[in-house]
Amino acid sequence: MTIVLLLAPFSLMIAVTALAAFWWTIRSGQYEDPKGDAARILDDHLREGPGDGA
Repeated sequence: MTIVLLLAPFSLMIAVTALAAFWWTIRSGQYEDPKGDAARILDDHLREGPGDGA
């Protein structure tokens, strides 16, 4: 029974931390332009390496 008294607050602490991290990502605007991010992956200029094209 003592393990429940230890694990319950610990699991609640992890859940609150995860919720706070998720809330932070929403407030910082990381989900603003998912279609633009998907299109940016397909850009050709990203194929150039550090020494290419200079």
